[in-house]
Amino acid sequence: MNRLPLQAVLFDMDGTLVDTERLWWEAVEQVAGRALTEADRPEVLGRPVEYTAAWLAAITGTGAADLADTLHREFADRVRTGIVPRPGALALLDALAREGVPTALVTASPRAVADTVLDALGADRFAVSVTADDTPHTKPAPDPYLAACRALGVDPAVCVAVEDTETGVASAEAAGCVVLAVPSLAPIEAAPGRTVLASLVGVTVDRLRSLLPYRLRVMTWNLWYGGTKVRDHRAKQLKVIAETDVDVVGLQETYGGAAGELAEALGWHHHSAGPNLGIISRLPITAVLGDPDVAFYGAAGARIAVGDQEVEVWTAHLDAEHYGPYESEPLAHEDVRTGQMRDTLSRISGAAPVVLVGDFNSPSHLDRPDVAWPVTKAAEEAGLGDSFRQARPDAVRDPGHTWSPVHAHPEPQDRIDFVLHRGLRVLHSRTYVSGTPRTWPDVEDNDWPSDHAAVITTFSLGSGPGTV
Repeated sequence: MNRLPLQAVLFDMDGTLVDTERLWWEAVEQVAGRALTEADRPEVLGRPVEYTAAWLAAITGTGAADLADTLHREFADRVRTGIVPRPGALALLDALAREGVPTALVTASPRAVADTVLDALGADRFAVSVTADDTPHTKPAPDPYLAACRALGVDPAVCVAVEDTETGVASAEAAGCVVLAVPSLAPIEAAPGRTVLASLVGVTVDRLRSLLPYRLRVMTWNLWYGGTKVRDHRAKQLKVIAETDVDVVGLQETYGGAAGELAEALGWHHHSAGPNLGIISRLPITAVLGDPDVAFYGAAGARIAVGDQEVEVWTAHLDAEHYGPYESEPLAHEDVRTGQMRDTLSRISGAAPVVLVGDFNSPSHLDRPDVAWPVTKAAEEAGLGDSFRQARPDAVRDPGHTWSPVHAHPEPQDRIDFVLHRGLRVLHSRTYVSGTPRTWPDVEDNDWPSDHAAVITTFSLGSGPGTV
């Protein structure tokens, strides 16, 4: 079972790493000239100085700029004399440093205050620091966390943000981070993608890793007559699967036995359907879906256990006759393929998450907007996203051709193999061909045992209370 790798940990400052929430509360009370109450918390905790100054200005009639300057001064004076690390904070920072996990400080405080705290904690503990002065919008907007991830060169989905306020949690979650909430003054509820602990005491790097979602890497692959056009095809197929580190493969043109033979060699699970379709999975298959006696063209599905959740995975092969770009009337035969697609979609449950892969033998309307290719539009209308185009939206720069690595010009080069989904987050998607295949008919000794490129998409799948 693969979780996504922990690439960075992003720490809020006030109330998370250091006990400054109390100091900030006291500074606001001093400037307000009164004791603050529970009703004041949303205007004070987790807010930038300018926000709280504007709130005080509306109450007192004093200029917001003057109030901001006074708040800055009162808070900075308290930080210099009264900063106290939160329990467990320094131990966790040291553990992350030992394991080489980058850290960032992400705060709604101004740079002057953050630098004072960094001097006290040790600025070298952090690879990056982002303050209220560094982004157009600060918390609860996602800008600070997105800026930190950009500076570190990491994806927010593989980062844990550690926060102590609802405002900070909202910022981190909007950026797409997994959140560990350690409330300081106000409670925070657990939620999907969010874990709440009383403190950082005893939190280890492995505990942070365990908060990340599971990875699900799915490949679609037309085996081309089961691979039999290429010498030692089974060994070459196994090598591809090992090298790509995929979790699930939706197969077409299995010629009956390929799915079972590959699964047996890998020690994986499999589902074979009809003479042409199969699914192999390193993760347990909990149910098989669709007609097991499906014809050569059609679809087959399986339910896959991923951690404490299940994903419905379908593989489809649509009619290959009268391929649209060959025809003077490109859409003349698309009603056949569209009917097969609609039949496939009718078999897929309404629940998420779902992955539909396959050789559709039709281009995409996302790649060739001059023709309203109905097969991919039908899938889109059913709520299925095209993972490759979500990851690579520029069809000119990233055409993603899967047909064909062995059939050269003037054969049309097109993207006709797809990994579609509903209810998952796309982290990465690419086409894959091993080696440099020779073109037909000189294919027998190719390393790549197919006439299609494969498509591989890596998804994140939530764990714990809910999904990412």
